[in-house]
Amino acid sequence: MALGFGFRCGFLGLLHLEIVQERLRREYGMDIIATYPSVVYKVTQTDGTVKEVDNPAFLPDVTFIDKIEEPMVRAYVICPNENIGDIMSLISEKRGAVDHTETLDQRRVMLTSLIPLNEILIDFHDRIKSITRGFGSMDYEHADYRVSDMVKLDMLVNNESVDAFSCIVHRDKAEPRGRALAAKLKEVIPNQQYQVAIQAAIGGKIVARESVSAFRKDVTAKCYGGDISRKRKLLEKQKEGKKRMKAFGTVNIPQEAFIEVLKA
Repeated sequence: MALGFGFRCGFLGLLHLEIVQERLRREYGMDIIATYPSVVYKVTQTDGTVKEVDNPAFLPDVTFIDKIEEPMVRAYVICPNENIGDIMSLISEKRGAVDHTETLDQRRVMLTSLIPLNEILIDFHDRIKSITRGFGSMDYEHADYRVSDMVKLDMLVNNESVDAFSCIVHRDKAEPRGRALAAKLKEVIPNQQYQVAIQAAIGGKIVARESVSAFRKDVTAKCYGGDISRKRKLLEKQKEGKKRMKAFGTVNIPQEAFIEVLKA
């Protein structure tokens, strides 16, 4: 909600998304914030009410959640015979399970699998094309909902939560994803006059942390020789100034960071 009015848009992969975003920026001078695509989860609360949640900001507090159900899809992946092993590994990585395989002709097979919809939104199609050198393809249809251990992953920049980077992920994948996001944000957030902490949190628990180092002026450059306490005094004074800056400073996150986070 903090991001204001927006809309959902579908793309033919991350490359298509980048091209559209770049054209909007060049031709219309628009800065677009692209957030992580979400699916509709069914959240059963402790009082028995069922709530449909499509945005991490609307997820109730964990103490009021009885169970979370995520949407599943039945995916049909067609690939060359030699790529069966790699495709099955990809499906397993995406928390999916292959039901059965069907031989279409001498060169192609079709794998039928059940996969969470959340896992195929970003790079699943891209990776199928990459593994099969462009010969693979995919179709899917909605299946039922399934109870899963889902949690809300928050990204904190300078101790402030950034809504655009929040997402609902499976608990087993939360920590690796938090580490990947923190590392990626460290690359794209510019240096400030003070050290900026980037943290991934599940509730009140910090699962990953990176730090963007501060610009540092050498305040002791003019101290030639003399007592070490003079240098120490100048460094302590600088340290106090940095602390005051950090308390009042805000970190501007560049537009490129939102795309890079989707790639992480």
